[in-house]
Parts: sequence; structure tokens; C-alpha cells
Amino acid sequence: MKKYIIYTGILTVGLLLGRLLFSNSSKEETSHHHDEVEVTKKMWTCSMHPQIMQPEPGDCPICGMDLIPAESGSDGLLADQFKLSENAMALANIQTTIVGKGNAEGNTIKLSGKITENEEANAVQVSYFSGRIERLNISFTGEEVRKGQLLATIYSPELYAAQQELIIAASLKESQPALYKAVRNKLKLWKLSENQINQIEETGKVKENIPVYATISGTVTEKLVEQGDYIKQGQPLLKLANLSTVWGNFDVYENQIDRFKKGQQVMITSNAYPNKEFKGKVDFIDPVLNTKTRTVTLRVVLSNEDDVFKPGMFVTANVEGASANNNDALTIPKSAVLWTGERSVVYLKTSPDQPVFEMREIKLGNQMGNEYEVLEGIFAGNEIVTNGTFTVDAAAQLQGKKSMMNKGSAKVLTGHEGHLGMDNHSLNKEENHTNMNKRLDVSAKFQQQLNSVYNAYINLKNALVSEDSKNTSASASTLLNNLTKVDMKLLSNNKAHNHWMSLEGDIKSSATSISETHDIKSQRDHFKHLSSRLINAVQLFGVNQKAYVEFCPMADNNKGAYWLSKEEKVINPYFGSAMLTCGEVKQVIE
Repeated sequence: MKKYIIYTGILTVGLLLGRLLFSNSSKEETSHHHDEVEVTKKMWTCSMHPQIMQPEPGDCPICGMDLIPAESGSDGLLADQFKLSENAMALANIQTTIVGKGNAEGNTIKLSGKITENEEANAVQVSYFSGRIERLNISFTGEEVRKGQLLATIYSPELYAAQQELIIAASLKESQPALYKAVRNKLKLWKLSENQINQIEETGKVKENIPVYATISGTVTEKLVEQGDYIKQGQPLLKLANLSTVWGNFDVYENQIDRFKKGQQVMITSNAYPNKEFKGKVDFIDPVLNTKTRTVTLRVVLSNEDDVFKPGMFVTANVEGASANNNDALTIPKSAVLWTGERSVVYLKTSPDQPVFEMREIKLGNQMGNEYEVLEGIFAGNEIVTNGTFTVDAAAQLQGKKSMMNKGSAKVLTGHEGHLGMDNHSLNKEENHTNMNKRLDVSAKFQQQLNSVYNAYINLKNALVSEDSKNTSASASTLLNNLTKVDMKLLSNNKAHNHWMSLEGDIKSSATSISETHDIKSQRDHFKHLSSRLINAVQLFGVNQKAYVEFCPMADNNKGAYWLSKEEKVINPYFGSAMLTCGEVKQVIE
């Protein structure tokens, strides 16, 4: 019995000791493993190229800068999700909206167009007999002409002979009334009035120079002859336009054609009269699509009795009732959408309680006012970013997440594999201007010098809008001159110094290319790259004024392109008068 008691005691003590020893070992092992995981999770990235992710510190394989610790991922987040701090949300004024069905702000579509002459009211004043213009009473294009007004005095040998015939026929009208009548009718066909014919007959004198009177009223749009010219019967003298009515021609995009029909009421506005609206109705929709702009022309006839509209004037049409009668249409604000090439993306707020976001590609339908119809990609009840979308996209790129310029999550590059990213970067760095960093603290003097570069850029942009290749080249030369005056020594820290070195070379290269050519198409292509890098510079260093980042999805062969502007109003430098207002503001840089 004593043996059993002793054995039982030894066994109990042994179990207690074993548990104590193995428990400590397990804790140490678990702790060691946890530390290993934490070390493994630590990643390093480049402030200039956030797509670079390496598990250990070192140099960036693209630019050679020292890698910095990447922000730690938030627990529980999926691969393409990322989190913003509350402070960042407040500073960027990021706002979100719950997506609902049929929540469009009205059903008005805005169209851009231009005033042209009413071709149905146009006319040509011709000469009804041949001769030489002795005196031309019309001095300039744009002159108003009234019906019956003296236009010119013409010497005509054949009309001289016809007058002599009339005088002879008048003396024989009792015996040969048919001949008399035929001679008078011939003069009438040459547009001589009854008074002119009677005066020749009564005086018995032949007029050498015959006055020509206007047969219609209108505005002279083109002089086709000058004083002293010899003219033939039926030759045009002047082109006249009756501007009591004009046409407003508007571009309708391919995906909007089914929204319009003849007879729709249109409200017209113009920059010339910002506080006035003018009513009109859709009179004609062109059955042929313009293959270059992918638009058709919608025509509105406008009354112009007060001479308000001038041919060539840009106008905007607000067409009511142009949206589909579909209460189930899922719509989102224009400000929520980012474009890159053929892709349209939005950012979802995936957590109702935390600022966690994820990019989502969507398919858009028709534009309805300030809303877009969404066909695929999101659902009613989703919460999306509607203000500060550009900033959220930049944050996604900086954290190496799926973004507008990055279709997939960032690839972790290690060792020599990192150098493979160089080719892709070289191909895409011009397009990657949304890869923003935080505003750097630089001196006011440096900002002032950069501001002079920005002002020259704006002049260059305005020259492209006017399609003035000569002034575009001159503005590029001014930009280059101002760029040489930017003193890099004013940048106190290495990070700002390295950023400016990277941007300056690209800005100089693009501006030089623009200055060396007068081909507007080539200038616009280089302008795309120039804008890309200057947007980066303004975002990083700031200038002494507000700047607007604007985007046109149809520029660069429908790949989309950005530019900077001093004003919120969109004036497109990539298309000029062809599509002057194509685009929208994507970011405001204070």
C-alpha cells in the first residue's frame, strides 16, 4: 500500500514539473515565432516609387533613393483594401455617399455647341447682266444691307444696246406692240425696275452706268468682287446672311443619341450673357455620325431679332427630359468617377464604422446632368467616395494597393527582380502623375520661382486652346527660361531635392520638344507628358495660387489626359474648338 502511495506521489510531481517546463518552452517558441512574423511583415518601399515593396531596407532599384518603412497593414483587411487615418480624411475633405436607385439630380443633359448662320436664310446677290463694276457701294464684310439699297453701278455694253432697242421700239409701239413688249420684258429680266424702264423711254436717253439694287436684306458675310472687276451674267457679287434667326449646333455623344428627339425644349446659355436663358426647340438631328469625335450634330433654331447671338459664339444647351424613363437606374455623381483609358473606377468604403476603402471598376451608361448611370460594378446600398476621390486614389497607390493606374495589387520585388520594374516604369512614368506624395515644406522663394514656370505653362495651355502653334512654341521657350531660374539650393532636405531632380529633367525634356516644333498635334502629345510632371511638382511643392487638375477621357486617342488650369471652367487644350468643354475638374490644389 505504501508502495502505491509513493509511486502516485512521484507521478504527480513529475506531471507538474513537465507541465511547467513545456509550458515555458511553448511560450518562448510562440513568442519567437510571433517576433519572426512581425519581422517578416515589415516591408520597405520608395517614397518616389511606391510600387516597390521589399522585405528589407536598401536602395530603390529604380531611382537609387533609400527605402523607407512601409506603413503597416491593418489587421483584418483584404489584399486590395487600405485604411486612411481620421486626420487624413478631414484634411482631404473626403466625403462618401450611399448609392441608391433613381437618385439623379434631375433629368437635364448639358451640351456644348456653337452659333452658326441659318443656312436656310442665307442668300447670294448676283449680277443679272455682264459688264464692268464702275462703283461698288459695299465697303466691308459685316455691313448691313436692306432690300432696295444701291449696291453697285455697272457699265454693260449689252444693256446699253438693249436701251437703244427700247427707245426705237417705243416709237413703234402702235404698229408693233409685240416687239415693244418683248424689249421691255428683256429689261425686266435683267432686274431693271418699272421706274427705270419708264425713265429711259420718256427721256429717250441711254444710261451708260446702270445702278444695281439689293433684291434681299441681310448681313454681308463675304465680298466676292471688287470695284473695277469685269463680271458675267449670273456671277455672285456678295454673300448675305439673314441673322434674324440663327442655328445653335451642339455635339451629342454616341451614347446619348437615344435621349433626344425633334421638338424637345432647350434652354440656351452663353458666357456673353451669364444671367440670361434663351428658349429654343430641337429642329434637326444629324443622321450621320462624325467618326472622328463620335458625335452627331443636334440643331436648335434660335430667334435673333435683337442681334444677341453672333455666329461663332460658344453656347451651352440644357435639355430637359433627356434621360431615360427608368426609375430603376442606378446613378452616381460625376465627382465619384475616375478614368484611365477605357476603365472607369470608383472607391468603395467597405466598412461602415472605419475609413477602409477599396477600388472597384464599373461600367457607365448615359450621363444625366451631373450624374452617371451605372450598368455594372456596384449595387444599391454601396457607399462610395464622392469628394476627394483623387486623394483616395493617391493613398491607394502610396500603399501599393489596387488603384486607377495599377490594375492589380503591388508586386513584392526582391533582389535583382526589382530591376525588372525599370522598363515598366520608364514606359508609364509619364502617365503616373496621380502618384502624389504629401506636400513638402519648401521656402516661399522656391514656390515663387516655381510659380513663374506654372504661369508660362498656363500661357502654353491657352495657346493650345486657341490652336496657335507659334505662340505654343514661344510659351514653351519662356517656360524653359523660367525653369533655369529655379534654384535647387533653396530645397533644404534631401527628399525635396531628389523629387525636384526627378521632375525637372522630364519637364525640361517635354518643354524643349514643344518649343522645337510647330506641329500642333505633336505639341499636344508632348503637352500631355509636360502636364503630368508639372502636376506632380505643383502637388509636391505648391505655387502661390489655386490650381485645378482637369481631365478629358477622350484625349490621347480615348486614353485620357490631364492638364492644369487657373480656372475651374474646363477649356480643353487637347481638342480646341472641336470639343472645347470636354472634361472636368478632378482635383483642386490649394
